[in-house]
Amino acid sequence: MAIHEHTGATPEAIAAHVADALRAAIAARGQASLAVSGGKSPIPLFEALREHDLDWTRVSIVLVDERVVPRGHEASNTALVARHLLQDQAAAARFLPFFRELTPAFNAEVLDALVDDATQRIAALPWPLDVAVLGMGEDGHTASLFADAPGYARAIATDDRLAWVVPEQAPVPAPHARLTFTLHALLEARELVLTIAGSTKLAVYRQAAGKADPALPVSLVLNQTRTPVSVWIG
Repeated sequence: MAIHEHTGATPEAIAAHVADALRAAIAARGQASLAVSGGKSPIPLFEALREHDLDWTRVSIVLVDERVVPRGHEASNTALVARHLLQDQAAAARFLPFFRELTPAFNAEVLDALVDDATQRIAALPWPLDVAVLGMGEDGHTASLFADAPGYARAIATDDRLAWVVPEQAPVPAPHARLTFTLHALLEARELVLTIAGSTKLAVYRQAAGKADPALPVSLVLNQTRTPVSVWIG
């Protein structure tokens, strides 16, 4: 297990760490790739990161997961990233959305088609991802890997990079079907950055770090030896 904990973490400290990793990737390979999670928690990180001085024209950004909603929807992570990350210096980065237009009907066949299309889109990314920034819910989910949700078993077992999951009991503004990086895709990254805030989430994290348990999806990220995980505890 390759976990490196940072206590007393601030958005500015996490942003500096991510920016340094992107600079190192650009210096080593001429380009960098960054995957980010949505929701309200990473907004301060996004707003700190976008101020960093690096060659953003060489950075490709993608979401870790996205709700299957139009871009104008309040639950759209794509819109959130556009408002809070792709501004100031980071406006020069290349952003790869999972999808552009959506049909109003959603079923397994439609979701499979969205996954196929999104997989073709993200093939243009520099792989492996240099950094993937993850959050964690109080139920132990990370990305859109929700235990027992339809699609979850495949998302943690497949060698594909994307899958769909329908978290029926997910927090507001769910339920929405989601596209998510699979466990395989996350563990392809050169580094995973996991942010933990609050005593409740810290307790869940401590439990998950003890052993791999599919009932706590984040534990599958933590209890592996393939990919280093830096955990930032605020």
